[in-house]
Amino acid sequence: MPSPLDPARASAFAQLALQGIDREYPNKPAEVLRGPADILSPSAMHPAFYGCFDWHSAVHGHWLLVRLLRNCPALPEAATVRSRLAEHLTAANLATEAAYFEPKENRGFERMYGWAWALRLAAELKAWADPDARTWAKNLEPLEQRLVALVRDFLPRLAYPVRTGLHPDTAFALGQIRDYARVAGDAGLEQMITARTRHYYLADRNYPLSYEPSGEDFFSAGLNVADAMRRVLPPAEFSSWLDEFVPGLRAGDLGQWGRPAEVSDPTDGRIIHLAGLNLNRAWNLGGILSVLPPADPRRAALEAAMQAHETAGLDYVFSGHYEGEHWLATFAVYHLSQAGL
Repeated sequence: MPSPLDPARASAFAQLALQGIDREYPNKPAEVLRGPADILSPSAMHPAFYGCFDWHSAVHGHWLLVRLLRNCPALPEAATVRSRLAEHLTAANLATEAAYFEPKENRGFERMYGWAWALRLAAELKAWADPDARTWAKNLEPLEQRLVALVRDFLPRLAYPVRTGLHPDTAFALGQIRDYARVAGDAGLEQMITARTRHYYLADRNYPLSYEPSGEDFFSAGLNVADAMRRVLPPAEFSSWLDEFVPGLRAGDLGQWGRPAEVSDPTDGRIIHLAGLNLNRAWNLGGILSVLPPADPRRAALEAAMQAHETAGLDYVFSGHYEGEHWLATFAVYHLSQAGL
């Protein structure tokens, strides 16, 4: 099991997120400019999600705050968090965010990493019986519906999955969107995600563990696949698939997955990705453990690796450097609160 998300730790994570969601600069836009009229400030283009350096980090920073409010009712920052979320998640702001995706040139914006986090935010709000959450969920619906439509259009055209330790990774997005579909009661979307996940990964064998990590990964492309597959396969079928995917696991051999990645420079915006990789590996290993029987002989190696990666990743959440602090708390909260389970 992950370490507990205790009140002191939750408060520190909330403070970190609050420092970022209104911080407009520095900012890394990812816009396609169709003409001079598109040259706008981040807050003009994205009135809800303009902070935290980039759009996807702003989105998952909001998810983090909602997750903490929902899971930690005694959070000291609760009133401040609610106030700030109410300022950002207005109907007008979110209508502008939804409208941004209408032009053809913008339909690939944040595909599918940012889409996945936005739908994770929608799922968190839908699952919470709280008056504010209901209001924010209603306000989010135009963006939510637009992104679901984009997913439905895109996945049938994606002949091959994107396998990478960075944002475009397909397996991560499939897992998140499948969880959203279940919460939203969208059986058609869930069926599409299940079918595409099986299509892309069911035949995977002998994953090349030695290829990870690459120098600026924040994902394990291979473990993201396992985390997606454990969602869509019955436990017994997943167990057999895992034996083929990582044949050495029954002998305790996790290869590079057994060793946390080294972060040589936390001030470098790309190298600090490796701290996120450690947290991503931790939550994926926890996901695998969640569907294996208690007596499964593979558990010992997986549990040891999960704990080692958790420790290594948490060491860098509060580094004092915005390169990591604008996003790493989200990965920490996702893991510690067992968000994907």
